[in-house]
Amino acid sequence: MIRHCVFLRLAPKADSAELDKVMLGLADVVQRLPGCSGFRAGPNRDYEGKTPEYPYGFTLDAIDAEALATYAVDPEHQELGARLVALCEGGADGITVFDIDAV
Repeated sequence: MIRHCVFLRLAPKADSAELDKVMLGLADVVQRLPGCSGFRAGPNRDYEGKTPEYPYGFTLDAIDAEALATYAVDPEHQELGARLVALCEGGADGITVFDIDAV
């Protein structure tokens, strides 16, 4: 299994209602794609005080690299991703992604 972790450096004036809509849309994409599950999104609590520049993020699980690749090229995911980029400081540079092999 691959845990897809996405950390967002939101622009100071990012529209929280738009962020919520994008997250709901991504949850729907994950739910409908075979091999994808476990979408979770929310604010970064940053209990260790190490990542205040990333106030929000989300994760999802993919059964394998093929399922994650299907998610990556899904047209709805790409449209939602473009909307998410517009909410981030520096556009795509405001998004950090980690893909972790999880057992």
